[in-house]
Amino acid sequence: MAAATRERALEAAVELLGTQGVRALSHARVDDRAGLPPGSTSNWFRTRRALLAGVVDWIAEHERAEFDPTAMPAMSGLDALIDGWCAMADLEAGPFATRTRARYALFLELAGDPELGEPLRRQRREFERWTEAIVVAVGVADPVPAARALMALSDGLLLHRLTVDPDLDLRPAIERAVRALAAS
Repeated sequence: MAAATRERALEAAVELLGTQGVRALSHARVDDRAGLPPGSTSNWFRTRRALLAGVVDWIAEHERAEFDPTAMPAMSGLDALIDGWCAMADLEAGPFATRTRARYALFLELAGDPELGEPLRRQRREFERWTEAIVVAVGVADPVPAARALMALSDGLLLHRLTVDPDLDLRPAIERAVRALAAS
């Protein structure tokens, strides 16, 4: 029961961050959003900093589970990479859009906080290594800069879709980038 309360609080915190931004995050608002008795969130996370740390860990844990590289089909060829990358981006901008917005809000909020920002950066490095392995598997010659470029492009496209153009078709830009990276 207690673990379920903690999970509800963290889900509500991510929802608040992803819909209303970092300034909306407070223990009382999380309790209210989660339908928990007042003070429940502060039982788990005594300070705002502890709550932010809990949210960072929650996002990283859920992203690792939902985009587990070992559970995904092997990539063979550029078309598979393009299809897979587009599908992942569509998930990040669709069903997981609130979490994606929350992650971006946290990256901006915690940029100057080495301790709290480290789990997000560590998660990013894990996805960079995973992306490097994929681009190697499909034949991209220089995987480290290619993976970073692909991830940076995706971040820009996702941010644009989530903030400016919700109907943006990501596929043309992703396809062009993948083919250009493979050709260079």
